[in-house]
Amino acid sequence: MIPVTILAGGLATRMRPRTETLPKSLLEVAGQPFLAHQLHALSYQGIQHVVLCVGHMAEQIEEFAGDGSAFGLQVTYSKEEGPLLGTGGALRKALPLLGEEFFVLYGDSWLDVDYTGVYQAFKESALPALMTVFRNEGHWDTSNVELQAGKIQLYSKAQRNERMNHIDYGLGILTRELLEAYPKQQNFDLAEVYERLSREHRLASYEATQRFYEIGSPSGLEELNLKFRDEV
Repeated sequence: MIPVTILAGGLATRMRPRTETLPKSLLEVAGQPFLAHQLHALSYQGIQHVVLCVGHMAEQIEEFAGDGSAFGLQVTYSKEEGPLLGTGGALRKALPLLGEEFFVLYGDSWLDVDYTGVYQAFKESALPALMTVFRNEGHWDTSNVELQAGKIQLYSKAQRNERMNHIDYGLGILTRELLEAYPKQQNFDLAEVYERLSREHRLASYEATQRFYEIGSPSGLEELNLKFRDEV
């Protein structure tokens, strides 16, 4: 299976004061740091190599996850030591640790999706990138994907329309060449890349069927805690 990059370098301002001394990925969920849940789940999916894009309080993340052996993984780190580069810039910086294609996972997302199925959809599309989407209908968050007959017509956080019933689920696949086109150390957002690709009709899709959870907000963190508690 191709590597997974986890974007875990942000400042997590919405989760202050908890994240003033602890990176968001180490916030406790059901008695464990959230990152532990993510890494265990990735190992279960057959993932072997995870690249953690870190920045804010990176040392705590490295100390916790180590080389990944405790989770049955190989974990390596791409560290931002100067001004933060945004989600796109962080991925561009991590390219030396990645192959020609790789999954991209947000560091605050908990997703119930089949990674093998996602990868197969990507290969069958013959397109340079894929976004997992979920039929959201404006329920869990603001919908931002227009999907017709399984094809993404538009993804945009800024230019929404009434045909947007789906949302970016939080997992994608990118190819090296897409990010190599951007200068090194440039600050840019992954959403910019996805929007451009959608407008060029070069963004494949995979529709997830199970709702997403996130720990990027206090309410989201509490909701995931309740989900895990109810599953015990």
